[in-house]
Amino acid sequence: QVQLVESGGGLVQAGGSLRLSCAASGRPLSLYAMAWFRQAPGKEREFVAAISWSGTSRYYADSVKGRFTISRDNAKNTVFLIMNSLKPEDTAVYYCAANRASTTSDHTRYDYWGQGTQVTVSS
Repeated sequence: QVQLVESGGGLVQAGGSLRLSCAASGRPLSLYAMAWFRQAPGKEREFVAAISWSGTSRYYADSVKGRFTISRDNAKNTVFLIMNSLKPEDTAVYYCAANRASTTSDHTRYDYWGQGTQVTVSS
């Protein structure tokens, strides 16, 4: 199985940027489709972005399209989420997730999850 560790979260003002990283260990990252999800207090887990194992296919939630970019470096076993033009409504714990089956926005299809990293956007 694969272990995932997120980093890069923090406090940022509205309009600012952050880059989240998800480092994988245990198995080669190239075996997995990867995704980022987020969960704000009192809300359900929400899909943010997904990327295929090769990086050729990428999908985004409408709420982040044009502002966030998902990418991966399989040689470094790392997935990234670059977040620009951040808004207070982006405040949440961000999780990366992996699955071997498909690139999907359905969180139930993901087998492995990191512990999450907090992103807080102040107005």
